[in-house]
Parts: sequence; structure tokens; C-alpha cells
Amino acid sequence: MASRWWRWRRCCSWRPPARSPGPGSPGRAGPCGARACADAGAQVSYFNLVKSLTSAFPNMYSISRFQHTTSAACCCSKTRSGEKYTDPFKLGWRDLKGLYEDIRKAVLAGDLILSAASIALARIGNTTVISILTQVIEDLVRGEFLQLGSKENENERFAHYLEKTFKKTASLIANSCKAVSVLGCPDPVVHEIAYQYGKNVGIAFQLIDDVLDFTSCSDQMGKPTSADLKLGLATGPVLFACQQFPEMNAMIMRRFSLPGDVDRARQYVLQSDGVQQTTYLAQRYCHEAVREISKLRPSPERDALIQLSEIVLTRDK
Repeated sequence: MASRWWRWRRCCSWRPPARSPGPGSPGRAGPCGARACADAGAQVSYFNLVKSLTSAFPNMYSISRFQHTTSAACCCSKTRSGEKYTDPFKLGWRDLKGLYEDIRKAVLAGDLILSAASIALARIGNTTVISILTQVIEDLVRGEFLQLGSKENENERFAHYLEKTFKKTASLIANSCKAVSVLGCPDPVVHEIAYQYGKNVGIAFQLIDDVLDFTSCSDQMGKPTSADLKLGLATGPVLFACQQFPEMNAMIMRRFSLPGDVDRARQYVLQSDGVQQTTYLAQRYCHEAVREISKLRPSPERDALIQLSEIVLTRDK
């Protein structure tokens, strides 16, 4: 790093200009020639600066791109001096046209929901409940970041999927159940039972939702089928199908981005037992939820929660 910094200093350090010859001497540059030389020297020094920074920080993609455009500008300036270059945002305006509006639809709706939830929490006035439900927001954000990545190893990939499923879906149900138990009962054992019940029901709910993305039509779901594949997401049915069709690994890592990937992946899932395996996994989580809630004494409320876990498995949308 020190040697790179020293090379940058040598490239970009100021040097006094050489003594110019007297008036009328051969080789003496006039005002326009001096300016051109200065401009050329500034471009070379600036290019060397960016090149040195790129060598020092090779992972900085933005600097690498800037170096490329800078070098192109330096070359073009010799032949098309004074020409104005196209604004890069104008080049991609078709892709960006609706992006800002979509982000603004999403952000404002999220802000409204968050503000309404905050008001409701403040009215409760229980700091423990506020702390519990605040965890939901943190988990949701972390789950969104988890959804952006993929794992090479198949075992790690499935664990990654389940963790994302908990943070994006099950955390809300688990912590909501726990918050209600805190308000209704002072026993920490009951709080943990409520949390575990909600966690298992929440994961089962999302697993069934991932199954329905392959087995239901758009009218039933209220959204396009194969929506997860189109978003580049490998859900439970896909990960199970990958065990029978290893060629899906490459599609998963490139997030189904090539033409035909979505249709091929869907066909692989339907030809495999991915849907059945995911449904079976959801049943296991529901059974665990029933086992947890059965630790409480019999009551109409307990029976209703047991029935709720059964509805999660039989829903069709």
C-alpha cells in the first residue's frame, strides 16, 4: 500500500515547468500551445491518479468504471475537442422511467404501515411489548438482505432459505404471539411457548405459500404464478428439485436470469417431488407448533390455535 501511495505521489506531484526559451527562440510555445500542453499534462496526471487508486483498491467497481470512461474521454478529446458527451441517465431512461415511482409507491406505503403500528404500540404503553415488536422490523430488513444472496453449498443454501423465511414471515407471527402472551400472562414459560408456536406456524405458512406458487393459478393466488422464479428466488420446491436435477444449480446461482430459465426451472420442479417434499416439511413445522401449544392447559383458545395450524396446511391461496 505504501509503495502504491508513493507511486501516486510521483505521478501526480507538482513539478515546476522547465525554463522556457527566450522570445523568438526555436521551440518556444505560444499561449495557445502552453494551454494545450497544460491540459494534456493534467489529463495524464488525472488518469495516473485514477489508475493508481484502482490498483490500490481493485474491488472498487465504481472506480474501475470511472477509469474506463476517463481513459475514453482522454482519447476522444484529441479528435473531438469540445464535444459534449451523452448523459448516462439519458441512455438508460427507458429502464429508469418507472423505477422512481415504484420506489416512492412502496416507501410511502411502508411508512404509513410503520407509523400506524408505532401509534398502536405507543398506546399500549408496555415497553416489553414495544421491544418485542420492534424486533420484527429488524428481522424483516435482515431477511430482505438475505434474499439478495445465494449459497454455493446445497446444505448452506437450504439453511439460508429457512433463515430468510423466518425473518421475512415467521418473525412477525412469532413475536406477535409472544407480545400477546406478555400482555395476558406474566409467566415467561408461556411467553416462550407462544413464540415457538408462532415461529413454527409462520414457517409452515411460508412453505405452503411457496408450494402454491407452483400449484395454483394466478386467479387463486391473486398474483402471477412462478413469481418467485421471475424474481430470481429459489424457494423450497426449487431447492428440493435441485437434488434430482443438478443442472438447476447453475440457474439458481445466476438467479434464473437467462431466457428460458424460469420455464425450465418450473418444469423441473413439477417433474420432481419438490412440491411434495416442501409440503411434508410444512407439515412437520405445523406438528411442532401443535406440540408446543399443547403444553398449555386445555381451553377454547388453545383449541382455536390448533385448528389454525391445520388451516395453514389446507389453504389454497
